[in-house]
Amino acid sequence: MNLKLKQFNPSVDKRFLIVLSGITWSVVGVILCKLAFDWLSLVNSKSAIGLGSIGIMLSLLIHHFGFLRLVNRNIGRIDALKDKICIFAFQPMKSYLIVIIMITIGIILRHSSIPKPYLSVIYIGFGGAMFLSSIRYFRAFIQMALNL
Repeated sequence: MNLKLKQFNPSVDKRFLIVLSGITWSVVGVILCKLAFDWLSLVNSKSAIGLGSIGIMLSLLIHHFGFLRLVNRNIGRIDALKDKICIFAFQPMKSYLIVIIMITIGIILRHSSIPKPYLSVIYIGFGGAMFLSSIRYFRAFIQMALNL
């Protein structure tokens, strides 16, 4: 029975998990920023530049003071795992709950009465921070690949 269950465990090399994490963070970051920039296109250029600049500053703060610690912990956790691990282990199980909560909050915000140009500041903040933080995953992958 145990052997039958093991065949359904999609095991991959831990370096793949690092790349998968980086790709996931990059893609989500780009999607959030794309939504934000679409919303900024609805206002005049002066307002768009101002709101976009605030969003970029927010993304730098979120990246530096929040996401980098999270990414570094995640990389350390993945690196400590054995070589072949389940593909869904690219983030801890409790993080899946946080992801669901964040997606729900995003949906609620998008359907709220908050004007989209103001909402774009939050989306640029988190999207930009996710994209910037994804670079750390790619750096870790390159370092792991060079240490073969």
